[in-house]
Amino acid sequence: MNESLDCIIAIDFGTAYSGYAFNIGPKGKEIEPFLKRWGKEHGLDTPKTPTCILFDEHEEFLQFGYESKTTYINMHGVEAKKHYFFENFKMALYSKKLNRDVMIKAANGKSMTAFKVFTAALWYLKEDALKIINANPEKKFTASDFTWVLTVPAIWDPSAKQFMREAATEAGIVKEENEEKLIIALEPEAASVWCKKLPADGFITQNHDGGSLDQSPGTQYMVVDCGGGTIDITVHEVLDGGALKELHKASGNDLGGKTVDKKFKEFLREIFCHGVWDEYEANFPSEVQKIMNDFMYLKQVDDDVYMSFPFNLGKLAQERQEIEKFFESVQGVSWDEGSMKISKETLRSFFADSLNGITDRLRQILSEDLNIEYILLVGGYAESQILRQHVIDQFGDQCKVLCPFRPQEAIVRGALKFGTNPGLVASRKSGFTYGVGVSERFDESKHRADKKFMNTEGVWCSGIFKKLVQIDEDVCWNEARYHTLYPIKADQTKMSFSFYCTEKETPKYVDEDGIEKIDSFVVEMPNITGGTKRQVKLKIKFGFTEMTATATDKDSGSTQSIKLNFMTKL
Repeated sequence: MNESLDCIIAIDFGTAYSGYAFNIGPKGKEIEPFLKRWGKEHGLDTPKTPTCILFDEHEEFLQFGYESKTTYINMHGVEAKKHYFFENFKMALYSKKLNRDVMIKAANGKSMTAFKVFTAALWYLKEDALKIINANPEKKFTASDFTWVLTVPAIWDPSAKQFMREAATEAGIVKEENEEKLIIALEPEAASVWCKKLPADGFITQNHDGGSLDQSPGTQYMVVDCGGGTIDITVHEVLDGGALKELHKASGNDLGGKTVDKKFKEFLREIFCHGVWDEYEANFPSEVQKIMNDFMYLKQVDDDVYMSFPFNLGKLAQERQEIEKFFESVQGVSWDEGSMKISKETLRSFFADSLNGITDRLRQILSEDLNIEYILLVGGYAESQILRQHVIDQFGDQCKVLCPFRPQEAIVRGALKFGTNPGLVASRKSGFTYGVGVSERFDESKHRADKKFMNTEGVWCSGIFKKLVQIDEDVCWNEARYHTLYPIKADQTKMSFSFYCTEKETPKYVDEDGIEKIDSFVVEMPNITGGTKRQVKLKIKFGFTEMTATATDKDSGSTQSIKLNFMTKL
């Protein structure tokens, strides 16, 4: 590979929609990236494709994106029940401790391992990108020629981020020996990196009359990534030179755009009562997908909307009573010559829970001792007029509310920039307090009696939480921290290290409630001549989204390293 080229592929793997972009050009030169456009075969032209995937009855991959959704929608009931169709499956990784055997349910109720589903989806996106790149016969590229950037929500548990890295490796995006060529980027950070460079006319809203944010050191702003599954929030300050400092630990909730879809589906169940909707959903799952697909576009507007009526739903309803009667007892909806008319007020009501959740979170952050000047709305859900206007109404008197043109593209465009410079965010707030278990000389005035033990060197206290970094503490990108530890026996030939994390600020012992063991390793200490004065140097390195630990016995040079494993052991 030509070392003078920057070769970067960024994958924005979303709950509702996914896409990718790539750069192949001279190092250090700003060029317009290639963004894949999707849906032309279906009369569409979108920057992302639905995050849907279809497997056959033998769990073999068939299709991804629009093709999988169209194929599934067009299947007859019996055929649809045989296949495995997954949609919104990214939410299976939200707020869970994960391992490779976690199962997720397909639309037909049958289950597959999440790892297999995610791996297949990432494999497809990788292959599709390489296919487009290699359409030029002059030069052939392989996956290993590229630096890959994969986006994940900032509020995900560390185990979910690790799950995505392992799935990407399984998909052939990188190999274990060069996994440093895969950068896991946090979605709101990627969006922030892109938006801070935009001029005033790069935003939909008209209340930003200055230059780009990265030209104004000291400027503080909040990025609200409004995705299908999660609302992901981070707060940044622009530093001299344009790098970013995180001012508030990433936060958010699971009240993204799919919450609105869920309320709409509950509304349909209320209309088609007496079990009609339940029967329809069970027998015609692919038609339900089409209804929800149509609603994805309707929820972007702030007006009365009309939705055409599927034949089979009408047939089931007619078997119970005249269709018009189903609409008589439900406010805000009417039957209008074969279409269902939903009033603007009713459409807005589907957003209530999501918008209230967003409002509460933003209000909490804005009440803290910060000087936030802007709120940046990004992500596909930010295309909703109802959402944008709500945030302006609630916070427009405190901050300027901005939304870039094509907010769906902000994350993937920013992710490409991480491929050339992973240090664009200079420091982050630690999401947890991390520590290692150690033993200390026992002091009955401060130690628990049940932790007391004796050896030839004296009386000790075991299981003490030695803090490596505290929750909400600033941690620089690629920062390393060092600690020195000593053996507790003169003839000790090994030292074991067990690492823990917690949301507590000042834990004392590793067995307290809310403390979780992450990983462990052992370093050899074969030279015992120094007795208990021997030193073991522990180095903790904070990467982009991962942590590594290295212990070195100073006398012998014996070293052991580990990338901390946040996924649960089986």
